Amino acid sequence: MRLSHQVPRDHRDPDEVFRRRRQVVAAFSVAGAGLLGASLSTRPASTAFYVSTLGVAATWVAGGLASGPLHLGWVQSRDEMLRRPVATPIATGVAAFGFFYGCALVATRIPRLNDAIARILQFADQGATPLVTLTTCANGVAEEVFFRGALYAALGEAHPVALSTAVYTVTTVTTRNPALVLAAGVMGTLFGLQRRASGGIQAPILTHVTWSVLMLRYLPPLFRQRRRLVDSASL
Repeated sequence: MRLSHQVPRDHRDPDEVFRRRRQVVAAFSVAGAGLLGASLSTRPASTAFYVSTLGVAATWVAGGLASGPLHLGWVQSRDEMLRRPVATPIATGVAAFGFFYGCALVATRIPRLNDAIARILQFADQGATPLVTLTTCANGVAEEVFFRGALYAALGEAHPVALSTAVYTVTTVTTRNPALVLAAGVMGTLFGLQRRASGGIQAPILTHVTWSVLMLRYLPPLFRQRRRLVDSASL
């Protein structure tokens, strides 16, 4: 079904659980945002980087689990059957990567965005590929557990897609990287729509991880090639 179609569900929390969600989410939002900013201030490929990024993931997961029950969600086919979302969110992640790859081609010609993306990609270029992939996937899962799980549920009916995306975007401001802030705004909206449609976190998790792994695999070579062209032109 379309992304605007919502699967029938009843995930209303009792008042006590709802209040606890909001308290937990508020505390972990502040803690996670601070750790996120600190993690990207460390030296690429350093022990501090791997420890701090895994610490950020652990913070988001802890906040999500402490907030109350979380749901995986369903996808409804045109035959009205409800199934756990797998193929559709993976395909969505591939499509999102294609869109961002096209944007990256444009960004290489915009100095500020080119520099911002290059600063992030240095963690992939200089780090050990298995460890960088591990931290990337761990944070992708953890962010969805917290932002589209705990935070989304804590917002109730008060425009949860828009507000959860806003908080997600503001959180990335601590990284002081405009490329990450822009990506958070775009992908946060997509993840929020998936959460609203499916009623759970499985769809945004699969999309997030698929998108992240493809970005990690294909963006660094693109920007390395761009740097070589710039260096050759300067000679």
